[in-house]
Parts: sequence; C-alpha cells; structure tokens
Amino acid sequence: MNELSAKVITAINEVAPALWHSVFTSDYPFYKHEFLNALEQSKCVSAEQGWQPLHILIYQDELLIAALPCYLKSHSYGEYIFDWSWADAYQQHGLDYYPKLVSAVPFTPATGPRVGIHPKFNSQQAQIFALLVSVIEQLQSTYKTSNWQCLFALSQQSLELEKLACIRRTEVQYHWMNRDYHNFSDFMAKLTSRKRKAINKERNAVLSNGITFNWLQGNEITRAAWQQFYQYYKNTYSKRSNHAGYLNSEFFTQLTSALAEQVLLLQAIDSEGKVIACALFFRTKTHLYGRYWGCSAEFEFLHFETCYYQGIEYCIRENIQCFDAGAQGEHKLKRGFEPSLTFSNYLLSEGPFKNAINDFITREKKHHIDYIEQAKLQLPFKSG
Repeated sequence: MNELSAKVITAINEVAPALWHSVFTSDYPFYKHEFLNALEQSKCVSAEQGWQPLHILIYQDELLIAALPCYLKSHSYGEYIFDWSWADAYQQHGLDYYPKLVSAVPFTPATGPRVGIHPKFNSQQAQIFALLVSVIEQLQSTYKTSNWQCLFALSQQSLELEKLACIRRTEVQYHWMNRDYHNFSDFMAKLTSRKRKAINKERNAVLSNGITFNWLQGNEITRAAWQQFYQYYKNTYSKRSNHAGYLNSEFFTQLTSALAEQVLLLQAIDSEGKVIACALFFRTKTHLYGRYWGCSAEFEFLHFETCYYQGIEYCIRENIQCFDAGAQGEHKLKRGFEPSLTFSNYLLSEGPFKNAINDFITREKKHHIDYIEQAKLQLPFKSG
C-alpha cells in the first residue's frame, strides 16, 4: 500500500473543481466546489470574518483521494451548534477558547458528508480518517486551538470519528418525510382532524389575501430577483439579530452559476403582482433544504406557507424524500416535521474543562433521546 500524505490549503480554489468533485461525489450542494468558492470569493468566509480556510487534502502519490473542509474560527457565529457557555467558562478562568477549528458548512446547519473520499479508496477509510485526525491535531498545536468541531456529519462518518476519540455530540432537528404521498391532500389525510383544520386555517388565511407563489430555478433567477431577495434577507436579520446577516449580495448572485438547477427561489406575490416575500431553497435528488426567507409586508401565516407548506408540496410533486427546513423550531412538529438526531464530533485539546465538556455532551445526548420520544407525541399524524 502506497503511503498517504496530507496538504493544507488556505483557499478552495487552490484545488481544481474536477479534483474536488472526485472525492465529494454526491449531489449534496453545500460542499460543491462552486458553493464553497462563492463563500470565499464573496468574502463572506475569510480570516477577516473569523472563518479562515484551512482545508485538508489527502493524497496517495499524486492522486487526491480525500478532503476535509476546515476553518480556523475566532468566534462561534454561523454554526448552529452552541458552545457559548464553554467559551464563557474559559474566559472566566483566564483561558482562551478561541481560536478553534471547525469542519462545517458556514452558516448552514444541514447534515452531509464532511469527509470526501474517492470511491476507489473507500476500503482505506479507517486509514484516511486516522490521518485526517492526525493533521487536525497538528493544526491544533500550530494554532493553539481549544478544540476541533465537525458539525452535522453523516452518522457513519461521525461514528468513524468517535472511534478516534472525537466525542460524538447530538442535537435535534425537525425534518418532513415523504411517505409516498401523491399530493398535499394525501399528506393531510394522514393527519388528525384537528390538525388538518389548523393547517387548512393557516393556508386559507394566506389564500384569502390573494397571495400566489412562483418557483424560480437556476437561470430563471435574475439578478433583479436576487437583489430583491437579498433586501428581504437583510430585513429578516435586522429584525431578529440587529445586523445585516452573514451573507452578502455578491454571494447570492453567484449561486445561479455556481449551483445551476440545485438552487430555488420561491416568490410570494400579492394580488397586485408585487413580490412581497421570498424563500431560498436548495435541492438534491432526495432532499430539499430550506434556508433563508424575508418579506416586505406582514401577513398572518405567510411564513408557514412560504417556508413549510410550499416546500412540502414541492417535495411531493418532485418525489423528494426529505425536507430539511433548517435548524430548531419545535413549532414544526404540529406541521408534520418529525424530530431526529443530528451528529457532530469534538476533539478537545487538553485542559481543565475537557472532562466537564465530555460529561456535558454525554448528559445532553440522553436528554435529546428522551426529548425525541416526548416530541413524537406532538406529531399530528393519526395513530398507526
């Protein structure tokens, strides 16, 4: 067996797209070379923004056989797995929690492959993971980081990391699953009468205002449509967080060419033909991912219709199996989104809080498992 070697690059465009896609072979959109490059080229992801790229490449001789996107972080924003209390504990004891290393899709809490492996080298998976962790440990030493985090990993990849002393952490998300529904009415027929009435009330409230919806895909999304969406996106972040959001106009306008038919923009149009709300989605053959939304006018239940019900209808129409509408949101339960565990892994540097954090993660996992059993009782489906 030829020896493996590793290389760390500081920009995704240091590796050719074709080579990158030889190891990330699925249609998962958020680790496409074009998506990561759009983040970097637009400067949404950069050292100045607290996301310094340190992507790890694994070679056998001259052939790229594996890759792991990685970032040196100087904060915990844009991750959706919370460790603020850990950072506070470090600070209170005069210790540095930042920088840390993070392998994740910036600003995107969507489970997917975190390690890309060339299909011909799947039999060397254990050796590849071991080398990756070794490189991470070297980066931890070089940059004096408190930990490395691999967020929203595929379950099997998370288990491989757990074998290498990267403790496994859980979180709960809510995903709508397509149970071979033929149409929205077929889905509604599976719900209890009370829940059907509640959803019909929400949908009719939007319809009674004369609002219609228009899906744009790929090149159908014009620069003007992106500019309008971006304004609504900024409005949403301004209301929620008092800032303009993590992403800029340049990033969004690059998506049309970057992801072609995988990017979708849904427009809500009022009775006068004006676009009053937009929602951004990404799709694969099996998944629909809901990401951002914004509006110019407040209508009752417009958010639920735009971000949930229209997405459910799209999945049924396109035979898409899973709708991931974003992180958190217990209110999704009564709209048919089922609770499920997500998995992340942590490699903690030696320090006074290592054992405490390990203990917290263990207790948190039990809490999440118990919570899911309770949350299932809130689902709107008929028994059986």
